[in-house]
Amino acid sequence: MNNALDQLLASADSVILGKQRQIRLAVCCLLAKGHLLIEDIPGVGKTTLSHTLARLFGLAYQRIQFTSDILPADIIGSSVFDARQNSFSFHPGPLFKQMILADEINRATPKAQSALLEAMEERQVTVEGQTYELPKPFFVIATQNPSHQIGTFPLPESQLDRFLMRIELGYPSRQAERELLLGQPRHTVIQTLKVQLSPPQLAELQQAVSDVYAAPALLDYLQAIIEFTRQSNHYPCGLSPRAGLSLLAAAKAWAFMDQRQSVLPEDLQAVLAAVAGHRLRAGGNDSAAIVAPILKEVPVH
Repeated sequence: MNNALDQLLASADSVILGKQRQIRLAVCCLLAKGHLLIEDIPGVGKTTLSHTLARLFGLAYQRIQFTSDILPADIIGSSVFDARQNSFSFHPGPLFKQMILADEINRATPKAQSALLEAMEERQVTVEGQTYELPKPFFVIATQNPSHQIGTFPLPESQLDRFLMRIELGYPSRQAERELLLGQPRHTVIQTLKVQLSPPQLAELQQAVSDVYAAPALLDYLQAIIEFTRQSNHYPCGLSPRAGLSLLAAAKAWAFMDQRQSVLPEDLQAVLAAVAGHRLRAGGNDSAAIVAPILKEVPVH
């Protein structure tokens, strides 16, 4: 199974050139059963990355383009009156797929954004008092334009907290960009990709990730990080218990991808910026700079 995971990462690297760490973090997020937020300017490959992952994992994929006039019913679905049955029947919306790309999520109003909250947390939606289960597995990859761009609505903290990780892709290196210029269009390359891990195999990997061992000393280090964010003057608000669980889950997935059955402090450090940066919001969007005081001042247990 680990060989298949390595092949999947290599296949993704062939599409998203020069972004091995970002790809690894995205796969780590899926293995930890989390949702992913990609924040960057248009045109750097956010949509391409989500489509690539869906293709490689064999997941039913749906892109939802968020706009200022999109309504919750456009995302979740709605009840439609059936004259023949003389009753209302629920017509599922585009949300009912295994992987959802919520494209430019911060261009939608808060009302439309909130339509994803229950889906992301509970893996279900409620319409007119009736609860509908979402497919398994279920992932949301959302893209977000920088907040200074025209026509954006900042995501509230409650929405941001539903994303296990936030990453940025950034501009490609000179060599990677030359390969892009000389190569085929990315959507053509994606069509040639083969499924590397099926959804049942993904479920097996997720179970294996949850079984990765975290020693008491590792948990001491994790708690020290959490307590530091709550007591330090660097941050207006510290990490929540849910953030701590997210950090542990991501660290387990990172260790598993390195073919280890126990978590090291280096695993926590590797995923810290992606997991904690958007939750701490200590000014700016540079996650590495946001968590730098933690890595510098919290001693490893």
